[in-house]
Amino acid sequence: MTAEGGGAPAPAVPPAPAPTEPPRPRGPGVRGLEIAVPAYVWANDAMLTDLTATAPAPSVVVLNPGNGDAPFDARWRSRADALRGATTATGEKTKVLGYVHTDHGNRDLAAVKASVDNYLKTPDGRLHVDGIFFDVVSRECGPDNATRDHYAELRRYVEDSMQAVDPAAPDLVVDNPGTAIADCYLEPGHRTADVFVTFEDTYAAYTGAGWLGGNVFDPLTGYRAGTELDPTGTAFWHLVHGVPDAAAMRAALRTAFERGAGYAYATSATMPNPWNTGPAWEHRAQTGYAATLG
Repeated sequence: MTAEGGGAPAPAVPPAPAPTEPPRPRGPGVRGLEIAVPAYVWANDAMLTDLTATAPAPSVVVLNPGNGDAPFDARWRSRADALRGATTATGEKTKVLGYVHTDHGNRDLAAVKASVDNYLKTPDGRLHVDGIFFDVVSRECGPDNATRDHYAELRRYVEDSMQAVDPAAPDLVVDNPGTAIADCYLEPGHRTADVFVTFEDTYAAYTGAGWLGGNVFDPLTGYRAGTELDPTGTAFWHLVHGVPDAAAMRAALRTAFERGAGYAYATSATMPNPWNTGPAWEHRAQTGYAATLG
């Protein structure tokens, strides 16, 4: 993903194999599709103003002050509080996440934790976000699962930091590899996040060879939907940019749901930064339509 005026390279994506299994229908009690928006704009940008007023509201909004390292100052905290006051189609409140980049696990751990602290250890001693969005995440387990365990430690750090401020606060951690994630990241007892962004690319890629055939993969058995690792239907998030029109937006959301995503976002904006402006259609056109899926 890109940040305000900047960005990081996307993970390399291997050639797409044939899908290993068709999409599966959701089981009883599993949530439908929800909208989760990366909003890489300034605190008072029109995109965030629109999202704050959207009804039904998006389920998740990612805030990104200066690639995650600019101060999360009073204006940002005020915007986060306003977004968290909005109501989603499920009757819950919007969750706000702070953006933190990780350079595929190569960024110094102390620097990553300092970025997390920027959001969770504020001067007023209060939580203004609901968790952290880790970007530029490796999709590989690493030797002896070392890379996976690096991200598991970051998740624990977020959980511990939030509980130190408010023991009753639920936390939401997202990892964004931008492509299918190795299934070791969802292994019980070692899971690195609540939600994984398992697609981030263009509409043309999403409807063509850019879809690898699943949300998770195993080096030996290939790609699969990962539904057995996702009992609530909320573990996967698809981000689609370069969507040509509102009809294609609805098609992208339907496809995301069929492919096992619990969260999705489709925008007409294009590279080099599709997340620093809103789509051609109103946000409520997307939040309202997503609420019909499921």
